[in-house]
Amino acid sequence: MYKISNSIKLAHSKDRVWSLISLPENLNLFHPFCKKNNLLQSDGEKIIKDELIYLNGRTYHRFFYKWDPMNGYQIKIGTKDGKKSDVIWKISALGKFTELTITVTPYLSSKTPKFFYPLFHYFLIKPKLKSYLGSVLKGIKFHLNTEQKVKANQFGTHPWFS
Repeated sequence: MYKISNSIKLAHSKDRVWSLISLPENLNLFHPFCKKNNLLQSDGEKIIKDELIYLNGRTYHRFFYKWDPMNGYQIKIGTKDGKKSDVIWKISALGKFTELTITVTPYLSSKTPKFFYPLFHYFLIKPKLKSYLGSVLKGIKFHLNTEQKVKANQFGTHPWFS
């Protein structure tokens, strides 16, 4: 219903993009708001559950419920016992390029009256999440192009996670 997406075109093969985003604890390499990404559970090469500790100390758990090698995955993310948002990571081949798209369907907060939620979503949540996703995608591109780890807040700060 209220989905937010952002994409990036990468001059790398699907195989290379998949090998990065499917690597355990991958956020430590490219996520500009990640203080620490810890693997909590895996099954062979498939990630089942991990933990993301943001720069501001907020801790989220990611539960991988659909794993589609070379194409992407779907996760639920949120606090350990709290509400979860749905996130889809999708890889698409575009000739010589690969497109990576991240789509978030945020959970509906009970703190905002349903009547006001559309305004709250379009004027606050959507721009902030679009910016957040853009920074994560820039981090992936930076890491793929340079093989260097992204620095904290490398592409600017974020009010929710920095």
